[in-house]
Amino acid sequence: MIVEIVSPEATLFKGEVTSVAVPGVNGEFQMLNNHAPIVSLLTKGNVKLVGSNLAFEAGFADKFNKIDSSTFWLPINSGTLELNDNKIIILAD
Repeated sequence: MIVEIVSPEATLFKGEVTSVAVPGVNGEFQMLNNHAPIVSLLTKGNVKLVGSNLAFEAGFADKFNKIDSSTFWLPINSGTLELNDNKIIILAD
C-alpha cells in the first residue's frame, strides 16, 4: 500500500509499505493491505512504518527513527489520517 506523510514543512515520506501503525484517539491501530476505508484523528505518539527499501525525502530522513532494517518510527504531536483504496495520507504535526 502507498503511504504519504505530509507536515506543515513538506512531504516527509511517500512510498510503498507493508504496514502502518498510528496513535489514534482511541488507541494505537495498524493498517495492512486492503484495509477498509478509514478516517481518524491522531494523537501524540509514533507513526510506525514497516516495509522493504523505504526511501525518505531528501532532508527529512533524520526525523525518522530506525528500529531495524525494515521498521521506522516518526514521532508526531497530532494529525489526521485517511485511508482509501490502499493509499494512506497522513497530515502530521
